[in-house]
Amino acid sequence: MDISAIASLAPVIPVLTIERQADAVPLARALVRGGLRVLEITLRSGVALEALRAIASEVPDAVVGAGTVLNAHQLDQARKAGARFVVSPGCTHGLATAASASGLPFLPGVQTVSEAMALAERGLTLLKFFPADTAGGVGWLKAVAAPLASLRFCPTGGIGADSAPAYLALTNVACVGGSWVVPRGAVAVQDWPQIERLAAAAAALKRP
Repeated sequence: MDISAIASLAPVIPVLTIERQADAVPLARALVRGGLRVLEITLRSGVALEALRAIASEVPDAVVGAGTVLNAHQLDQARKAGARFVVSPGCTHGLATAASASGLPFLPGVQTVSEAMALAERGLTLLKFFPADTAGGVGWLKAVAAPLASLRFCPTGGIGADSAPAYLALTNVACVGGSWVVPRGAVAVQDWPQIERLAAAAAALKRP
């Protein structure tokens, strides 16, 4: 699948920072049962790659990728761990080149029109808008819809259950990323049924 096909699988991509490897597989299974198959494991913890590898191996219905990928080395590590896509908060020439060479579906982050145009020149037409809430939010996406008509976005950053529907109502939004479906308190006590319920509510959100 390319990145657009992956984004079409669910309206919300959970952004997961996993601190305990033992949580990885049951957390992924709860999210998948709730209807969220696409999972972004951020490379922000010491167990991130091990968690990604475990989910890729033990939760076949999950489409698991790596987030907070900052350079070619991390991209290669994620690929070897079984990532099926990679996400970055921004993008450099080196990272874009490495992503293209790897063949992995790539969701690079942008915050400005110029950044979006530069990535469009490389053939990337689905971009992460980050940090969405503080970089203009719904208003920014509405404003760029006409001049950047060929592009679609996955806004991430500061989005919650209350604001997600407004983003998903926009025709240039493919999906949103967020961590509200995995509250830290629920993960801490391994309340997988609560996370499954939150995932089911997120999976039911409508897109145009």
